[in-house]
Amino acid sequence: MDTQFLKTFVAVADHGSMAAAARLLNITPAAVAQQIRTLEREIGAPLIARAGRTVSVTEPGARILTRARDLLRGVSDLRSVANDSTLAGELRIGACPTGLAGILPDVLARMVEAFPQINVFIRPGYSADLYRAVEAGDLDAAIVLQAPYALPKTCDWQLLREEPLVVLAPRRFAGRDPHDLLANEPLIRYDRNQWGGRQADEYLRQAGITPLERFEVNALNAIAVMVDRGLGVSLVPDWARPWPEGLDLVRMPLPELVEPRRIGAVWSRSSVRIRLVNVLLEEARQTVDS
Repeated sequence: MDTQFLKTFVAVADHGSMAAAARLLNITPAAVAQQIRTLEREIGAPLIARAGRTVSVTEPGARILTRARDLLRGVSDLRSVANDSTLAGELRIGACPTGLAGILPDVLARMVEAFPQINVFIRPGYSADLYRAVEAGDLDAAIVLQAPYALPKTCDWQLLREEPLVVLAPRRFAGRDPHDLLANEPLIRYDRNQWGGRQADEYLRQAGITPLERFEVNALNAIAVMVDRGLGVSLVPDWARPWPEGLDLVRMPLPELVEPRRIGAVWSRSSVRIRLVNVLLEEARQTVDS
């Protein structure tokens, strides 16, 4: 059985179409269909149900999907194990939105320059989901917010960046008191369903501020643009660049002490790719220290 055909099957299952899988794998849709048919003959069961341009995984396909993923990861690990003296193989990492846009690109730039034989799979997501993926062994590591709970003993965490809460306001409000702005201007609230948003909500309650709520958004770049457009002020972590261009904003420190939002790396201590994880951690440390 050709493992490439398994990779094609997983790509079709993940993306829901032959065309999307073809773009991902850089082959034609006809080649994708042929590989799926060949795999179905070898397995002895239909794996993909076709309805026009859309596809879905059949019941037999769903039963083998997890094992197919595990097998592909195992095949990738063979390269790393066989080349024990060389840092090579696939590293599977996740990144929360601000980590994906801020810290991770610089880390990856250093990694691929120093270790060109390392391949990196990246899964975007929210921190809570990425922690679960690392704990389950689906990811080797992730760039995430610090968890508000103790990690299991199978995982470890390293601090990379601290981001204090700031009041984000249009420049015309630069001379105003931050608490006055939070109490009397419309608030564009950072989503309380996310860990960073809960931290901002806790500060407002501790400071006794009842804001004039207007919007609640789970996207920091969008919040910055909305503030620039005069839709209100916001209480957000001072997240890493890049920010949207052309904004005329002020970032005002808070008058009261508050715990910063912390971004770091979480990883599985039992990963067979721990040598690659250590490279990621070292390059991340070098990036934030430079």
